[in-house]
Amino acid sequence: MDLDEARKALMRQLMDEIWDRRVIQSMERVPRELFVEPGDLHQAYANIPLPIAQGQTISQPFIVALMTQALSLKGHEEVLEIGTGSGYQLAILAELSRHVVSVERFKLLAEQAGQRLKLLGYTNVEIHLGNGTLGWPQGAPYQAIMVTAGAPRVPQELLDQLDDGGRLVIPVGSRFDQDLLLLTKQGDALVQSNLGPCRFVPLTGKAGWPD
Repeated sequence: MDLDEARKALMRQLMDEIWDRRVIQSMERVPRELFVEPGDLHQAYANIPLPIAQGQTISQPFIVALMTQALSLKGHEEVLEIGTGSGYQLAILAELSRHVVSVERFKLLAEQAGQRLKLLGYTNVEIHLGNGTLGWPQGAPYQAIMVTAGAPRVPQELLDQLDDGGRLVIPVGSRFDQDLLLLTKQGDALVQSNLGPCRFVPLTGKAGWPD
């Protein structure tokens, strides 16, 4: 199966579980093969996570779609992403929102992702090197925040940067297994729902797991 056929097969699979067709369309447009390691090119459209540099991963396409769908993006949002990784999820968010700020703790990953996004022509993204558990307060408030690593708890720093009515999706649990949580800020209250079990690399830093 060539990459084009594999992409189409993956999209058909995702359409059975993801109701937001804008999310599916964005994933059709973003060439995932540019974000995986050369040795994994043949698995670029397999519905599995894949390893990337620095011991990190590019998430399973279904999880990418599920987390993106949960943010209910309409196109006008200022979005914060914690954990740039390969830049693939960042590209999906850029397709669906006005502007995305992404924070990555590994310099190599930040640089590589920036090069990929520039090559693809995205101008509504910015990548910063830093401690993602603290967010990026300079750009707050955000109408949507996505965390792409597993946290022991929801960092208060991120909740403080979330706009009223905004949505935060984050894996919370142990270093090895988490539940994917969606939190919606309504004034001083938070409405929480559980999107199901997941497994992410640990979110490390001041408001996450120790290094």
